[in-house]
Amino acid sequence: MRNAQAPAAGQHPRLLLWTLLVVYIFNFIDRQIVSILAEPIARDLDLSDSQIGLMTGLAFALFYATLGVPIARFADKGQTNRSRLIALCLVVWSGMTVLCGLAQNYWQLLLARIGVGVGEAGCTPTAHALIADSLPPEKRAGGIAFFGLGIPIGSLLGTLIGGGMAQALGWRQAFWVVGAPGILLAIFVWFMLKDPRVGRAPPVTAPQRLSMRAGLKALATSPAYCLVVAGASLVAFLSYGKGVWVLIYFQRTHKLSVGETSLYVGVILGLAGILGTWVGGWAADRWGAKDRRHMLTLPAWAMLLAAPVLFLGYASDDWRVAIALLVLPTIANSAYYGPAYGAAQVLARPDTRAMAAAWMVFAQNLIGLGLGPLLFGMLSQALKAEYGSESVRMVLYFAAWAGVLPAILFWLGARALGRETNGKDVADARVAHAG
Repeated sequence: MRNAQAPAAGQHPRLLLWTLLVVYIFNFIDRQIVSILAEPIARDLDLSDSQIGLMTGLAFALFYATLGVPIARFADKGQTNRSRLIALCLVVWSGMTVLCGLAQNYWQLLLARIGVGVGEAGCTPTAHALIADSLPPEKRAGGIAFFGLGIPIGSLLGTLIGGGMAQALGWRQAFWVVGAPGILLAIFVWFMLKDPRVGRAPPVTAPQRLSMRAGLKALATSPAYCLVVAGASLVAFLSYGKGVWVLIYFQRTHKLSVGETSLYVGVILGLAGILGTWVGGWAADRWGAKDRRHMLTLPAWAMLLAAPVLFLGYASDDWRVAIALLVLPTIANSAYYGPAYGAAQVLARPDTRAMAAAWMVFAQNLIGLGLGPLLFGMLSQALKAEYGSESVRMVLYFAAWAGVLPAILFWLGARALGRETNGKDVADARVAHAG
């Protein structure tokens, strides 16, 4: 019997990983460009901080998170071509990004952002399942972390392109420039990327595929999975909130222009995020191969140690010192992606892998992307009467120390992960081969 973990004939794992990385870079460029454009959009359309929070967070996340679950269920079906599903999603979100630049008022922009969320809903869970089916267990966290590099790279490019285009031509043109190329990329994905399940011979006997309810129950009754999801959701809440408001903070408190913010803050912290994401995946594979618990060791300790340094960065009155102090916490807070999502793939049955990723994406984005920017904005609005333009800084102080909470959850999740995964890889191989 062919190894269940091997990729299908003609599909090299490197081609799959690099293609999915580029797709995810486009995903995050289109998702995050609105963060650097928020301030010029707000001035042009006369938006409040609460409206900025809704536009950059909840409006996108509600549809992105909710639709991700049924799309993941569809992706887990053996007859679904997951590569072409990703290509279709890419066309939708790229087209809606272009429409963002055509919006003439707040409500049109809000609807276009919802459309971006609808398109992007099928990307991450489907890609995680493809990666898990194409790599052996001891390389999955690293593979998922490599895919996860799309987050900091896409965010960096979105900030750079968005800031530069807004400075030179305007925020509308920035949306057009980043949205249109995604449609061309979708054509490449459709024809060049293969799903490792396609062409696989059907098994003589196959374990019964879990229903959606049974799959959800299996995940919900796993303490390790629940702790990892809770920790990742809190990281997302803080990261998405900071991702929007730290850019506004440097413009309001340190008086940097949108171009300067995109260049100095975007590039430096973007590179730090890339390094942290890669290190997290490398450490999870290296340490987790000996003991599954240690897949989550690095993010637990890194986030704990990052909190006080992050606070000092926000407290600095020199923008150069502030950026320098934010580098190490950004590395630390980015290291969770590969370990968290890799742990989810270890805990899930092969026929529920997209579902396992989708429920984590659901929680992360509904809590993180949906509520992070919105609640940060509402809190900033509430503090304006007392602190004026420094209200954003007060909110970021809270965010710095709140990073201790996901560190605790990851530490508890590491202990539960070790208890739940002994001997699981062998049992999963038969299910994976069944497709």
